[in-house]
Amino acid sequence: MKNIIVLVIVAVLVTVLLVSVRNGLIRKEETVKEQWSQIDTQLLRRTDLIPNLVEVVKGYAAHEKEIFEQVAEARSRLLNAKGPAAKAEASAAMNDWLGRVLAIAENYPALRASENFTRLQDELAGTENRIAVARTRYNEAVKDFNASIRGFPGSLFAPGLGLKTAEYFQPPAGRNLVEPPKVKF
Repeated sequence: MKNIIVLVIVAVLVTVLLVSVRNGLIRKEETVKEQWSQIDTQLLRRTDLIPNLVEVVKGYAAHEKEIFEQVAEARSRLLNAKGPAAKAEASAAMNDWLGRVLAIAENYPALRASENFTRLQDELAGTENRIAVARTRYNEAVKDFNASIRGFPGSLFAPGLGLKTAEYFQPPAGRNLVEPPKVKF
């Protein structure tokens, strides 16, 4: 009788442990999805601000048509990019073109003094900070999730739950998204 009670207690403890591990993996997967959503939200916010910034600068520098077309194209690529690697590549291209737009402002003192330009520039700077924070949080969530599904006992459950390692949000090869874009004319 005593052995049966011990076996029942062990079975209950093992069941609780297994359920806990499974639920923990699911929670971590959802955290990764949530953090990715934060990056996506901030990238979308940036793409929404860019047309306003471009319009303000365009009024002062109408002859810079090619740059404005390239910004529009980069914005479109960012909006259509899927997944962390594609978003990182499109985001890096957007940073390059934004740097060029902001460089134009250096040549137009009246533009730099424009309240609209200053406000939009501040909004973009704030958005870039939010993107950096969201990217860091996402990568931390990915690290935690990947370690959980690759380690024991998570590796026993991951295949059955269809869990695969998540992709980090990294700058494209040879580029660093933390550094400000380089401006070259």
